[in-house]
This record gives sequence, C-alpha cells and structure tokens, in this order.
Amino acid sequence: MKEITATQQQLPEVAKAILETYPNERVFGFYGEMGTGKTTLIKEICRQLGVQDITSSPTFAIINEYWTDNGSPLYHFDFYRIDEPADATRIGFEDYLYSGSYCFIEWTEKVEEILQDDFIPIRIQRVDDYTRTFYF
Repeated sequence: MKEITATQQQLPEVAKAILETYPNERVFGFYGEMGTGKTTLIKEICRQLGVQDITSSPTFAIINEYWTDNGSPLYHFDFYRIDEPADATRIGFEDYLYSGSYCFIEWTEKVEEILQDDFIPIRIQRVDDYTRTFYF
C-alpha cells in the first residue's frame, strides 16, 4: 500500500501516482469524511485522463458521465444520498462497473457488497486544513 501526504497543489502528483500504480484497473472507490477532497482528487484524475468537461460532484444526480479526448466515457458516482445497495442496483450500477470504463465512486462503503473486492480503495485522511494523506 502506498501512502502520500500532499497539499491540494500537489494533487496532480497524487493522481499520477494512482494511475501509474494501477494502469489496468478501472474501478476505484474513494473513502474519506465529508470535505476531505474525494471530489477534488477525482477531478484531477479525470483531467489527467483527458477529460475536458467541467467535473463536479454528482451528489444529487448520483452519477456524472464525462468523456475523454479519445472519446471514452468515465463515470463518477456519489452514493452519499442512497440508503441501501439496492438503490444503486436500480440505476444500473453494475452495468457501469462491467463496462470496462473508468468508474470513480464516492461513499464506496454504501455499495461495497455489490463491488465485493473488484475495486481499488483510495483512502483520504485529513492532516490539517491544507494537507491530506492518501492511501492506495
């Protein structure tokens, strides 16, 4: 497991390290308290993968779809508002998981039973107002 402590200005390095560590993986689950930077890190990963769209948290939509420069879709989920894994199943979550496209999942703990072990966990811990430690 890697551990990187970084500020927001260093997020490009963190995103690059994640993508280089898991070049063949497509499903990533993000863990961390509210406000630790899950969405911010996902935005940077998307940028490095060639997404030109404006990325934002899909808290109310539950899922956002972005497209890379080469025309590949990426899916960003935010399960904060779901009550049970069946809510994710109803939106076709499993179809996205097995699409072969990148899937970035916030509040992963709410859908772990669907994911089983088929994802890379990324844990974010607040050090102070400006610094986070990333575990992957």
